[in-house]
Amino acid sequence: MYIQKSFRDEQATGGCLYLVPTPIGNLQDMTYRAVEILKTADVIAAEDTRHTKKLCHVFAIDTPLISYHEHNKREREEELVQRVKDGQVIALVSDAGMPAISDPGADLVARFSAEELPVIALPGANAALTALITSSLSTEQFTFLGFPERRKNERVSLLEEWQYHPGTMIFYEAPHRLKETLKDMLEVFGDRSMALCRELTKQYETIVRGTISEIGGHVEEEGIKGECVLVISGATQEEQEQQKTVPAWWEQLSVIEHVDAHIEKGMSPKDAVKETAKERQLKKRDVYRMYHVD
Repeated sequence: MYIQKSFRDEQATGGCLYLVPTPIGNLQDMTYRAVEILKTADVIAAEDTRHTKKLCHVFAIDTPLISYHEHNKREREEELVQRVKDGQVIALVSDAGMPAISDPGADLVARFSAEELPVIALPGANAALTALITSSLSTEQFTFLGFPERRKNERVSLLEEWQYHPGTMIFYEAPHRLKETLKDMLEVFGDRSMALCRELTKQYETIVRGTISEIGGHVEEEGIKGECVLVISGATQEEQEQQKTVPAWWEQLSVIEHVDAHIEKGMSPKDAVKETAKERQLKKRDVYRMYHVD
């Protein structure tokens, strides 16, 4: 067990990692504290140094920048850990919003936690929560699911996994995949209430509230550009009760037939075994053994 005391004053010694949110569009959403941390840190680790350099210029921040992104995170991780062990203060930023949300920063936080090094998060801009509170859908229970899978079969599989979840669901989606994703959501969830939030906090921020079919039709007719957040209402009580009476699609299949069915949908044998094990609540190695031995 590791207990972290996060408060640091001007006399604080020892290194730490700060997670610093940056604006998702409107620069006025930058906080005083975020600017101060970026100015006083020893180095800023940025997803895209060119993008962050522009932000630093606006707020007169001259702290050195280094890159930390999906393609160099393993080797950079070692450097950042050692810097903090040597007493340096690192500020981690993503291109926009909260670091570690749909972002490689999550791996860095996990490593720092394993090393029992302090990680201090600042509150700030976040597209998912901003979309949720403006959606008019329930905020009592919600789940952030990030970007849906790019391949249709895997995307539908993910949606089916959450089909009867009672809480509001939040997804990110790229505009060029939006039409197909909405079609799949309509097929799996039915015509539920939802909100499509695009370009949040920016000049062309648009919130479209309606049903999945209405918004799907709007996207077909008008087209959508920019970054999108989809907020989908959860399953009704009636839908949740229905789940109890509907047999799983694979119940009449053997384990081998179950794996083969996933492969026919486009999954790799490895992923098909993994998905079958999850759906049947079996150990992956047992499904692998049954499939390959038989």
